[in-house]
Amino acid sequence: MPHHHCIVIAWLNKNFYPTVKSLRQEETMMTSHKMIRSGCAVLTAAMMALSLAACGGAGAPAGDQKKVIGVSVADQKSLFYVAEVAGIKDEAKKLGYEVNITSANNDSSAQVKQVNDLLTKEIGALIFTSQDSTAAAAGVRAANKADVPVVAVDQRPESGQGDLATYIATDSVKAAYELCTWMFGQIGGSGEIAILHGVLGSTAEIQRTEGCQKALKETPGIKVVAEETANWDETEAYKATQNILTAHPNLKAVFGESDAMSLGASKAAKASGKTIFSVGIDGFPTMFDAVASGLTQATMAQQPYMMGQLAVRNAIALMEGKGQDIPKEQYQDTVLINKDTVTKHKVEDFYGPDAQSFK
Repeated sequence: MPHHHCIVIAWLNKNFYPTVKSLRQEETMMTSHKMIRSGCAVLTAAMMALSLAACGGAGAPAGDQKKVIGVSVADQKSLFYVAEVAGIKDEAKKLGYEVNITSANNDSSAQVKQVNDLLTKEIGALIFTSQDSTAAAAGVRAANKADVPVVAVDQRPESGQGDLATYIATDSVKAAYELCTWMFGQIGGSGEIAILHGVLGSTAEIQRTEGCQKALKETPGIKVVAEETANWDETEAYKATQNILTAHPNLKAVFGESDAMSLGASKAAKASGKTIFSVGIDGFPTMFDAVASGLTQATMAQQPYMMGQLAVRNAIALMEGKGQDIPKEQYQDTVLINKDTVTKHKVEDFYGPDAQSFK
């Protein structure tokens, strides 16, 4: 009851109650007045408390912010992405954070929708491994608009299309340069080679092509007689290599820009009764086995499990307002795995504790 109502009641009691002479009646009246005033005070206090509670007034505790990290990956077929997600899950669990993970199954339109859905769920940060640079750009812009920091992994958004908190990736230029330089030396610094490209225009394809081109400029005796796009796929690489071997029977080597394509090339050569030198980039568990058996000759092992862990630590720092010192770019080195080094390294060091189950 509002306080001014209490005043009106008190005035009415004073002016319209009949005068009584009995002490008992007077005491009764005084008691009645006290009860009315007391009731008004209690009601007023109660209403004020309800008002404060309803309006979130001073002293009302704020709810804890959700400790949820959104994760959008291109697919869960590539072993790189499988290992990355494993690293994300393990690190988030260790640090007490939840993750909401979506996979686009290599559908860029679906990925844009998935990112928008994640942003409606009040995530604190977004770890983003996009299917292509166009999807990456759209996702980053949406996250920027929602004021959600973005940690991009592997695929880089188009230049100028949104702001990243940080970008984590393999130094693919360096990896391809070192791998091709090593391969050229192994085949004597001369001869015909083929290059199998990943998805054209993807970050890794551009950088790995650049790295190998740099090595080619330094080794003029090497002649590139064929370049085909196999889209990171073993089956496509197998078919492409069959055609290349038919057209170029003196082919010495194949640089596959991924392990899957290197494996496809080696299997195609073996099926054709030919021997070629074949290398790739990834460090898949299956490639470790292929190098050990002599089917392929080398791979540059990436560190996707560690990248997933790093992405989570960066996301948490950004959510807690401690991301000022996170570098804008974080390129990770690779390790050359060949017949001399394959027994000195464990695939689990690159693809996490469950790496053997990825075969």
